[in-house]
Amino acid sequence: MKHIVALGLAAALIACSESPKPAAKAPPPPAAAPVAAAPQAQPQPEPPKPDPNKELAAKVKQALEAPSAKLPSGAIDVTAAEGKVSLWGAVETDAQRQRAAQLAAKVDGVKGVDNQLKVVRGS
Repeated sequence: MKHIVALGLAAALIACSESPKPAAKAPPPPAAAPVAAAPQAQPQPEPPKPDPNKELAAKVKQALEAPSAKLPSGAIDVTAAEGKVSLWGAVETDAQRQRAAQLAAKVDGVKGVDNQLKVVRGS
């Protein structure tokens, strides 16, 4: 009988010393429809687009500074917005003021001219 009790105690010690076995994990629920992930190309940054207003102002400025324009070089500033150009600065005669407006109006893309040039004798 002592042997039976000893065997029982030994079995109990062995059972307690074993590490518990992990419970079987349930499989994850099935996903809706697996979609194959297409390799995504990294979008390349688009180069900055030129400002059409600045381009138009530059074309008008170039026309006004041409030797055939017969206008004071660098005396006229040009701005543009949606096809309308504005002329700023000072010229010596009213004829130069009118000539500048005429030349600006002939540039491709100009829809209107706002002539803010001032006639200043000796400028």
